[in-house]
Amino acid sequence: MPSSDYSFLKLPRTLEDLQILRDHLESYTSDYTAQVLVGYCVVYIFMQTFMIPGTVFMSLLAGALFGVFKGVALVVFTATAGASSCYFLSKLIGRPLVFSLWPDKLSFFQEQVARRRESLLNYMLFLRLTPTLPNTFINVASPIVDVPYHIFFLATFIGLIPAAYVTVKAGIALGELESLGDLYDFNSIATLFLIGVVSITPTLMSKSKS
Repeated sequence: MPSSDYSFLKLPRTLEDLQILRDHLESYTSDYTAQVLVGYCVVYIFMQTFMIPGTVFMSLLAGALFGVFKGVALVVFTATAGASSCYFLSKLIGRPLVFSLWPDKLSFFQEQVARRRESLLNYMLFLRLTPTLPNTFINVASPIVDVPYHIFFLATFIGLIPAAYVTVKAGIALGELESLGDLYDFNSIATLFLIGVVSITPTLMSKSKS
């Protein structure tokens, strides 16, 4: 990267911060694409690994800098990599943290996972597609309630695509956003729930047959 004043480089906490960051990075993205990509991936994965709030701003930034398709691919890759890092970190040292922060949610999650062992991928997909449980909680609690990593990985990779698409697409029209609440209107939330219901339909049908 060329010598310059990089004081604008900071984690965005508001839409105004994000717009300033976008305005500065747009010129660098075309000339220093690899550097911007590497920097973006490192920051997103770091935030996801250590549960630092603000990844929604990074998803919006991906849309503003790279467009819909490249942005969605970038967000899904980095979010899945960060969630995987968080999974293995939690497997090593996360049990006391989860028990202290989310005792009720953990009990609920543990019970649901135990009941759905035979259709665990469908259930994990449902959780990723809908706001039933926070993604941060799912990342940290999954290894503690014995969700296998391959199930966790597939559900994360596939399940994050719809929400990533909504956020990245909104990032293209960043100047029109007045608040983060504009991201998820009733239609967007209803669509995510509908996709989530479709993901568990095979499980519901097999139960009704049995």
